[in-house]
Amino acid sequence: MSKINILFIAGALLVLNILCWNQIFVLAEQNTLKVNFLNVGQGDSALIITPENHQILIDGGPNAVVLEKLAKNIPFWDKTLDLVILTHPESDHMQGLIYALNIYKADYILWTGVKKTAPEYSVWMNVLEKQRKMGAKILIAHAGQEITAGNVLINTIFPFQSLEGVDMKNSSNDSCIVSKVVYGRDSFLFVGDIDTKAEKELVNSGLNILSNVLKVAHHGSKYSTSDLFLENVKPEYAVVEVGKNSYGHPTPEALNRLANFGIKVLRTDKDDDVEFISDGINITLEK
Repeated sequence: MSKINILFIAGALLVLNILCWNQIFVLAEQNTLKVNFLNVGQGDSALIITPENHQILIDGGPNAVVLEKLAKNIPFWDKTLDLVILTHPESDHMQGLIYALNIYKADYILWTGVKKTAPEYSVWMNVLEKQRKMGAKILIAHAGQEITAGNVLINTIFPFQSLEGVDMKNSSNDSCIVSKVVYGRDSFLFVGDIDTKAEKELVNSGLNILSNVLKVAHHGSKYSTSDLFLENVKPEYAVVEVGKNSYGHPTPEALNRLANFGIKVLRTDKDDDVEFISDGINITLEK
């Protein structure tokens, strides 16, 4: 083969290589928001990946299953999370975050700062201190907070004031962080385990709680997801994060209320991980 032919082939291969990398670059720059409600059993966990590739984890579920879910959605070499939100320090939301934050470094951690006496609460406080020493900024939630991640906005709309240091001797469900994630015209409402009392307070506050997708409160408890709340949220989709349990979750009462409003219901115990893709105008259900 002549020297000219060799140079021609080498040049052609170089051009093809550049074109291939160009295509990969274009694909990586799609302007979509991914919101993945993770099937972690009887507990809550959702992973949000923004168009700019910010990684946001809301709750971690009751066990280490969340680590398998993160490994499927985040490259193995990346052990960082831009924002972690613990809606409230109950084991079915907190335990998985303890596992995750022993492996992943967080830039920001948002939680209520309430006090609990459960053994895992002490472990959580130790994890927070470890993350703080690694440079994480620990934020105490209250209504009016806004966190921006590129073109995505995370609004804290509940609790209405700081609860830092408040002793929660019993359930901390009604101290939950309620967050509204907004991208363009699309929005997702995360309500933790709040019940109808907190739902009514949110409605009466006059805050804009209209959302395309609702994370159903407290795994479909009959004491949440009231008619009043659904009338004001007006979601197209509702996601119940639930696993095998002895509480009867999701209850017929909650499911009937959702059905009466014509809302499409998805359940992690039946549908596995539930992922939505938003381009800021339309929301697509992936699975």
